[in-house]
Amino acid sequence: MLSVADIEFYRENGYVVAPSVLDAGTLSKIRQTVAEICDGARGRTTHDGIYDLEPSHRPDAPRVRRIKVPHANFPFFRTLAGYGPMVEILRQLLGPDVRLHGSKINMKAPGYGSPVEWHQDWAFYPHTNDDLLAVGVLLDDAGPDNGPLLVVPGSHRGPTWDHHDASGHFCGAMQPEACPGLDLSQAVPLLAPAGSMTFHHVRAVHGSAQNFSARPRTLLLYEFAAADAYPLNGVGDFADFQSRMVAGQSPITPRIVPAPVRMPLPPPRFKGSIYESQTATARRWFEMREEPAPAG
Repeated sequence: MLSVADIEFYRENGYVVAPSVLDAGTLSKIRQTVAEICDGARGRTTHDGIYDLEPSHRPDAPRVRRIKVPHANFPFFRTLAGYGPMVEILRQLLGPDVRLHGSKINMKAPGYGSPVEWHQDWAFYPHTNDDLLAVGVLLDDAGPDNGPLLVVPGSHRGPTWDHHDASGHFCGAMQPEACPGLDLSQAVPLLAPAGSMTFHHVRAVHGSAQNFSARPRTLLLYEFAAADAYPLNGVGDFADFQSRMVAGQSPITPRIVPAPVRMPLPPPRFKGSIYESQTATARRWFEMREEPAPAG
């Protein structure tokens, strides 16, 4: 559970870190499951509905940078979305009724794990109100040099920035030089040991650099919403929408609170994941070094 001071910090800054939320047995089981899933990328030649691959991936030397929607593809992660201590914190931040919105697992291997350019999650999935957040479940220690999540404090109370490329298509990346008043030098790395969880507001500006260290950084990300926040792009499968409740009741009366919105349309020219969509951005903010070739 968060303290009153923790909750006030989240409201003011748009993020909070909760140390050591996972018990050791659960952390070990998640790591084992992720390793087994990654091994399934062996023999694959391109991205698919489960795997997003590093540019240097080879079928005989798999390199996975994202496992897509694990809660939908693997029952273990759907069950884990209801992990008691995490849900209690969610209820403190979002209220008694909470719905799972999405999930992914981002992996940054030592020395080459890909960066994620500056963005706001709100640009991808605006809702009728902005009581949404992302939970980062740290499966490895997050240090200053292995590509930790970076968040700009207070940015969740600012504009929704343009995330479109030069052709006008949504690309999931901001151009910081076109964001007056946004000071990226104030970005804070969310550092914590494995088993901890980070919580950042859906409108918070965030990103992460390439992993230049000799240590991995694996982050399981869940996105949650207050149950009365309805997606502006509609509910395609109402039964699935209802099934994703992790706490409380699901209303059919959306709560509408004005918030700055830009729709993620026209859709990205390169679809599949944020990594693919961001290849259309005009300029990369984070340095990318050449990836070492896989062994063998």
